[in-house]
Amino acid sequence: MEYKLHPSILAADFKNLGADIESVVAAGADGIHIDVMDGDFVPQISFGMPLIKSIRSATDVTFDVHLMVTNPERYIETFVECGADIVTIHAEATRDVENALKQIRRAGVKVGLALNPGTSLSTLDYIIDDVDMVLLMTVNPGFGGQKYIEKATRKIKALRAMAQNEGRELDIEVDGGVIAENLNTVLEAGANIIVMGSAIFNGKAADNTKLYKEEIRRFLG
Repeated sequence: MEYKLHPSILAADFKNLGADIESVVAAGADGIHIDVMDGDFVPQISFGMPLIKSIRSATDVTFDVHLMVTNPERYIETFVECGADIVTIHAEATRDVENALKQIRRAGVKVGLALNPGTSLSTLDYIIDDVDMVLLMTVNPGFGGQKYIEKATRKIKALRAMAQNEGRELDIEVDGGVIAENLNTVLEAGANIIVMGSAIFNGKAADNTKLYKEEIRRFLG
């Protein structure tokens, strides 16, 4: 299983977005996490296709596109055309999760499914084989800079156990409130893709990326 760090550009300096992306990639980031918010599924509006298309030329690392939007089926192919390598939709945002996941698969990219903190893992009972990655929200979606929800640790552990019972090396991504003090906690619980926003971009993004990559390497021994 690969362990990866995906800085979230929601916390980046938008005046220097291309440079910020290049700096964290040069420092060892394995992908870029892109939070797309529609002002409906979540109260905030972030950015969409034009921005993703414009920054695609800044790097060839994985674009991990997290759609916090209602009825994401409307946009999947367009985000893939703009450069997404992983498209993650929310189970809570669509009436037909199974078909939406199949739509992502047909588009030729990795399939992600996000669950809000209050959404049960039982949602995955019949669809876990349809996804490459499960994103567990460890804050309530819609705002950056929130505090990690401690109860989420048990959920990460339970999902890793579920995947092992299924014989799957499932990618488990965590998004929300991950900082130096709890990074080892989420890694020990079973997460292997770590999204960090404020922890990376508050300060010198390249230095912070190197620091957290080293923490992950240290965890792996």
